[in-house]
Amino acid sequence: MEKGDFLPEFQLPDQNGRTVSKGDFSGGWLVLYFYPKDSTSGCTREALDFSQLRGEFQGEGCRIVGVSPDSVESHARFAEKNDLRITLLSDTEKTLLREAGAWGTKRNYGREYEGVTRTTLLADPTGKVREIWTGVKVRRKTKTCEILHARTVLERLRELKG
Repeated sequence: MEKGDFLPEFQLPDQNGRTVSKGDFSGGWLVLYFYPKDSTSGCTREALDFSQLRGEFQGEGCRIVGVSPDSVESHARFAEKNDLRITLLSDTEKTLLREAGAWGTKRNYGREYEGVTRTTLLADPTGKVREIWTGVKVRRKTKTCEILHARTVLERLRELKG
């Protein structure tokens, strides 16, 4: 995906087994973030960060949705264990992951494999992608502070809304 593209159509189950589609988010801003695996350290941190900022995103008319290839059952356990207040979608067929450009070849310690590239899309109320982050670092440390990816997304949302 590129800035200016429209989000692809999708119908995926959430952590409660309900089918969620792109149309459920029409008319509002949407953060769609793609992550590799429930209950891993980075993915848990990212979900907690977005959950903690949920109220601020809602105040801007924005919903937050995480997507991974994990099962509905895995998402349900992950959400319950961490008291997550965001929607998690199960894309076991990797259809939305591929269409969003968040699935592909990765390299780790000289080994190549297929997997999720941590990616975040920010879409406006028409469904147009206004910002894309790829190769996301959940938290980046500088000499003076720690920068949360979720906070960066919130700040960009506010900039785009003017």
